[in-house]
Amino acid sequence: MAAFSATHCRSYSYSHSSSINGGQNQRFSFSSFSRLSVPAKAIRNSHQTVVLMQDGVVATKVTPVEKETPKEKLKDELLSVTSTNEWDEKAGFDSSENESTVSITVVGASGDLAKKKIFPALFALYYEDCLPKHFSIYGYARSKMTDAELRNMVSKTLTCRIDKRENCSEKMDQFLKRCFYHSGQYDSEENFAQLDKKLKKHEGGRVSNRLFYLSIPPNIFIEAVKCASSSASSGNGWTRVIVEKPFGRDSESSAVLTKSLKQYLTEDQIFRIDHYLGKELVENLSVLRFANLIFEPLWSRRYIRNVQIIFSEGFGTEGRGGYFDNYGIIRDIMQNHLLQILALFAMETPVSLDAEDIRNEKVKVLRSMRPLRLEDVVIGQYKSHSKGGVTYPSYTDDKTVPKDSLTPTFAAAALFIDNARWDGVPFLMKAGKALHNKGAEIRVQFRHVPGNLYNRNFGTDLDRATNELVIRVQPDEAIFLKINNKVPGLGMRLDRSNLNLHYAARYSKEIPDAYERLLLDAIEGERRLFIRSDELDAAWALFTPVLKELEEKKIIPESYPYGSRGPVGAHYLAARYNVRWGDLDIEQ
Repeated sequence: MAAFSATHCRSYSYSHSSSINGGQNQRFSFSSFSRLSVPAKAIRNSHQTVVLMQDGVVATKVTPVEKETPKEKLKDELLSVTSTNEWDEKAGFDSSENESTVSITVVGASGDLAKKKIFPALFALYYEDCLPKHFSIYGYARSKMTDAELRNMVSKTLTCRIDKRENCSEKMDQFLKRCFYHSGQYDSEENFAQLDKKLKKHEGGRVSNRLFYLSIPPNIFIEAVKCASSSASSGNGWTRVIVEKPFGRDSESSAVLTKSLKQYLTEDQIFRIDHYLGKELVENLSVLRFANLIFEPLWSRRYIRNVQIIFSEGFGTEGRGGYFDNYGIIRDIMQNHLLQILALFAMETPVSLDAEDIRNEKVKVLRSMRPLRLEDVVIGQYKSHSKGGVTYPSYTDDKTVPKDSLTPTFAAAALFIDNARWDGVPFLMKAGKALHNKGAEIRVQFRHVPGNLYNRNFGTDLDRATNELVIRVQPDEAIFLKINNKVPGLGMRLDRSNLNLHYAARYSKEIPDAYERLLLDAIEGERRLFIRSDELDAAWALFTPVLKELEEKKIIPESYPYGSRGPVGAHYLAARYNVRWGDLDIEQ
């Protein structure tokens, strides 16, 4: 994945399609994106073979010809030079024909996501020299705005790395000069055609690669993709579209969305983004497991008693409940973010780190899981609560939420994977708003030591002696392993200690935002952290039956106070499978 440093970023070989509708793929290798090189690829004419080597050296194999024109003679002379740059200069050829450019269009540029996440992530990539030499960024939205107004709006959200602030204002100025704005409707082919003209002007005849980020409501995805397809796709490079969640509300709506998108895009052009897959600690899951001998042998039902995936927010909707009320916590967090983490955690060793090999293993996990049952789900909704002289509102106090809303703001679920590795191991996940803290973590609780010699030292609570691996995704990223240890002294007193990898203490550099990694991946054509259509289908198949049952039966969510640990029912659910939630431990 990304090597985020001041001078070095990834370089990939990747293909680009001739249009948004597909077409012939051409394989190109870009080194730092700044210049096109064609490794060992022969360019043939009537009398010679030219081979452009990896380092830019030109090698030739000349075959006899009966007659050479003056133009051919000139080419023969030029082929004796040692670099492709000199070749272009002596021949008077336009070197831009051998270069590429990337045009990034943020559709929905005036929205919060674009302002708070997408533009800052793009600037961070620019600041780290991870964007190509030739690039431009366009904001596209219905609002009337000038280039200067867009730049002023964007500038308010840009920050430089905490650990590297040199030339910060200069870099910001350079970045903002590459940002432009185009006002248009999302369903107007004419407006997208006007955008196309502006993009071509900045592309300057180079190989044109275009990335569209759809930061818009899902009900207008299809119209926007249709217009981009017909009026603003690349003519000689690749075109890709990043689709922001939600990807439907259930299996049926998700299938309709996928089918509609594929009228205008191939699967390889669709990048379904789940920003949690770009989190540093989620990225580290496979490294932790497959690059460390001590963990892989333990990663099974034989040694692991349960796995917990926990997400909590310390705030409610506070005036932003209109969107949330249409989806609820299960669709908003569990069906995508937490389930994706579960699939990465539980998958078998992939054949390689290739995107398709990894996504194949994730799909196998999802297809091996039992459909979720209503009795294995607990839902809750936060209510008003006063603490320290401050009164916190209930969910239905939000003016954008209906007073009789039954939408859950908390959910806990027990899931099971019916395969040889995980048979019988409960995977418990819970997610909620307006809880006692903010955080996301994976907790792996191992089995008790058989015939433990020190049982009497721990007393009746054997859970106190259980080894636990904790991967804290956010905030304050860390990995720690809870082990049993003798307290120094003459007696035999045991306690639990942490073998702790605290990222802030171990690594001095700032951890990149998830959107930085995922945007860079999309530019480079790396699909490993994006969701494939069959993966999406399998995920919805798990949750759709129980979501429909909750809504048809109008199940009333259990109330819990704002700022609490959630509804009591979550503890009963865990206890049914002999599990205690790890985040309740006072040793946090």
